[in-house]
Amino acid sequence: MALIDTVMATVHLLVGGLWTGSVLFFALSVLPTARSGEIRASAFESIVSRLTMGSRVAALLMFITGGHLAGTRYTVGTLTGSGRGHLVITMLVLWLALTALVEIGQRRAKDGLVQKKVRTPAENAAPFYLGAALVAVLLLLDAGLLLN
Repeated sequence: MALIDTVMATVHLLVGGLWTGSVLFFALSVLPTARSGEIRASAFESIVSRLTMGSRVAALLMFITGGHLAGTRYTVGTLTGSGRGHLVITMLVLWLALTALVEIGQRRAKDGLVQKKVRTPAENAAPFYLGAALVAVLLLLDAGLLLN
């Protein structure tokens, strides 16, 4: 059982790091470029699609691996009655928020990309992607607290 727990924890940490990192990179590098119109609509659309697909895959993997880790390390009582349990519940809520914000951002961006525009779709999606970046930072802070 120790091997499966190690694999699950490794996948969980790796996927979480890649997911939060890609959201932060997108929000801090790609989005400002799109907002200033310095990227082609097709390139921006491709990046948005890849971020969204990556987010969906990551959400599924995080649910599976996180569910395994929570199920083997916590009981309902320790999840709801301890500081570490509260951090795990907070992490779940933040992962759901990250998923939702990326999905909403994608929908807002796609609306204008159909007309091959970049600035307006990027502006419409910006609050959601910037919110996702904030949630990504909060997730990393939460994960750091769980390491102690």
